[in-house]
Amino acid sequence: MMRTDGYLLDNRQAEAGENRDALGPLFDSTTFRHLEGFGIGPGWRCWEVGADGTSVVSWLAKKVGPTGKVVATDLDTAPLAPAARPPVEVRVHDVAAEEPPGEEFDLVHARAVLAHVPDRERALRSMIKSLRPGGRLLVEDTDPVLQPLLCPDEYGPEQQLANRLRDGVRAFLTERGADLSFGRRLPRLLRAAGLRRVAADAYFPIASPACAALESATISEIRDQLVTAGVATDQDIDHHLANITTGGIDLAATPMISAWGRKV
Repeated sequence: MMRTDGYLLDNRQAEAGENRDALGPLFDSTTFRHLEGFGIGPGWRCWEVGADGTSVVSWLAKKVGPTGKVVATDLDTAPLAPAARPPVEVRVHDVAAEEPPGEEFDLVHARAVLAHVPDRERALRSMIKSLRPGGRLLVEDTDPVLQPLLCPDEYGPEQQLANRLRDGVRAFLTERGADLSFGRRLPRLLRAAGLRRVAADAYFPIASPACAALESATISEIRDQLVTAGVATDQDIDHHLANITTGGIDLAATPMISAWGRKV
């Protein structure tokens, strides 16, 4: 069945875990750098929205210590089970449809979440509502339209095939309602929501082993959809996966835009 929440991947499939494992090496260092800049420390109350995996949640737990609290929410909390111990509290929660899981948070963070949420504006309002005065919001989302190529150096047939498959992935995401240019609008949206000291930057990894791992997991999971839609044949996909394995192509991850601000 086609999902209507903007997400292309099914967390119940094995490849979804491989996707989560690749996101950490790709983007955790950027996320942690921003959070460190906020001065996060013992006693902070944090809400990790759409947590999905455990890397950020576990890092936050170490920073806030036993006197702090980390509320980790997602529609599917099974991947969060290993982190579900104090100071971490795991909850099933829909950020776009439910009230926030508490208020007076010092920090609210979401990564690769809002672009896939049907009511993004409501979700953003909920996140800001939950902040205490002076609390920090960090929202990070990809912008596939900003840099649409899997292989920016498209010099041969292997790279052309890779980029054709990336076009197919982007088309599927659009069909499911994902906003592929959402990341670039984050600074404006945070200012419009009343946050102060808004700033943003972008991170764009190329030729990282994690880029290859993420691409391999993604293509393997949606292989049947790509073939059914006529984007590629089984032979094309086998060839692409082999190119990834041999390391003969330089793959890029979609740019991740990080935007942050402070509640008045």
